[in-house]
Amino acid sequence: MAVFKRGEISLYYEVHGEGFPILLFAPGGMRSAIAFWRGSEWDPIKALSPHFQVIAMDQRNAGQSRAPVTAADGWHTYTDDHIALLDYLDIEKTHLLGGCIGGPYCFGVMARDPGRVAGAVLQQSIGSEDNQELFFAMFDQWADGLKGAMPSVSDADWCEFRSNMFGGDFLYNVERDFVVRCETPLLVLMGSDPYHPEAVSREIASLAPRATLVEQWKDPVRDGTVDTVVGFLQQHTPA
Repeated sequence: MAVFKRGEISLYYEVHGEGFPILLFAPGGMRSAIAFWRGSEWDPIKALSPHFQVIAMDQRNAGQSRAPVTAADGWHTYTDDHIALLDYLDIEKTHLLGGCIGGPYCFGVMARDPGRVAGAVLQQSIGSEDNQELFFAMFDQWADGLKGAMPSVSDADWCEFRSNMFGGDFLYNVERDFVVRCETPLLVLMGSDPYHPEAVSREIASLAPRATLVEQWKDPVRDGTVDTVVGFLQQHTPA
């Protein structure tokens, strides 16, 4: 419904509902965009907007958002976008909810500006578990769709960008020692497949001092997922 422009960067976002804000980072890997929520296990835009001001966004070069690509790009580049959007919207404190790649995006904001985040929901976060080739292939498929419009970006630039994103371990974006020190309340909705390893969710929950692990959530009606998430967010909404 709106576009935030910052230099050559154009970020598409939507705002739904009223109340304390929650910024969503959609699943979809490098294609993380609002539309992916409609095919997710549950749609937090629909479920949370009666209770909160829900801000959904397309990540750069996904959905309707566009930005240049350089070899120096990486997780910090996305965090720059997220912080800039919050500044633009005059949001001093917010909840976060990230699905898939949105897990590391959440940690990026918490590492950069921890006092800004009241609580975070991590929905089957991606992470490292003998699966680097899966993430490299996912990145390459996304990049192949952009190369025709970006002829000045060399193959070496794309490879460096890919390595910056998925060349590390654990959560790619932050190290374990940050998670141990992270005082933000976390609700960890457990992953269960090669892209979203169960072991990664369990390790986040075991390391973070204020984390709660939810093992069953993918059947929202049976598992009471919406009530669990809404209750967690309301509990940690500042007075």
